[in-house]
Amino acid sequence: MVARLAFLFLFISPALSLECYVCSSSTSNEDCNQSTQECQQPLDTCMTIVDTLGVMKAIVKQCASRATCRGAASTASVDSEGNGNAVNCCSGYNFCNFSGAESIHQYTALLCITVGILLLLSN
Repeated sequence: MVARLAFLFLFISPALSLECYVCSSSTSNEDCNQSTQECQQPLDTCMTIVDTLGVMKAIVKQCASRATCRGAASTASVDSEGNGNAVNCCSGYNFCNFSGAESIHQYTALLCITVGILLLLSN
C-alpha cells in the first residue's frame, strides 16, 4: 500500500504544478488571459488584483505564494462606488484565475482527483 502511494506521488507530483494566467496592468479580463505561466515552488497560488477608479480598471494576474496572496487579499478594499483594490486567490486547478467562478470548478476538480486516486488504489 505504501509503495503504491509513493509510486503515485512520484508520477503525479510533477503534474501538480499550478498554471495561471499572467498579465500586468491589462484593462480587461480577456486581454489579461492571453499569457500563461507554470508556477514554480514556493508559488502555489494564482493571484488576481483588480484596481478600479471610476471607469478605469487595471488587472494584474500572477503566480504567488498562498501566504502572499492571502495577505494582499486581507488588506484589499473596495468602496461603495466600486473604487479600490480587490484581490482573489485560487489554487484548485490550472487557470483557476480565468474569471470569478472559481469555487464551482475547484470542487469539481477536487472530486475528479479524489475519484482518480481511489480508483488507482483499488487496483
